Amino acid sequence: MSLKIRLARGGAKKRPHYSIVVADSRYPRDGRFIEKLGTFNPMLPKDAAERVQFDLEKAKAWLSKGAQPTDRVARFLDAAGLMKRDSRNNPQKAQPKKKAQERAAAAAAAEGAAE
Repeated sequence: MSLKIRLARGGAKKRPHYSIVVADSRYPRDGRFIEKLGTFNPMLPKDAAERVQFDLEKAKAWLSKGAQPTDRVARFLDAAGLMKRDSRNNPQKAQPKKKAQERAAAAAAAEGAAE
């Protein structure tokens, strides 16, 4: 059984409110869960103390049992000092795709021929 520490969405339309839960990875996002660890309210300002609230001891216990946090929850745990999240780096992301590179090369060749 693969356990995930993830967010379960609640709240009204356009007014999200999330619960931080431990669930089997096969369960639906808002479905059955094993234990609720805390809450996340993205509608509050980023510096508000009530934006992210969770039980550090319970989270630490579930991490020791092998539960894997999702990327967003890993950010919360990293901010709380509970775990270290590796920063992502994709230098290829900003480069244009193949067709755009071909068009740029053709435009540069046409400009060079015009001179």
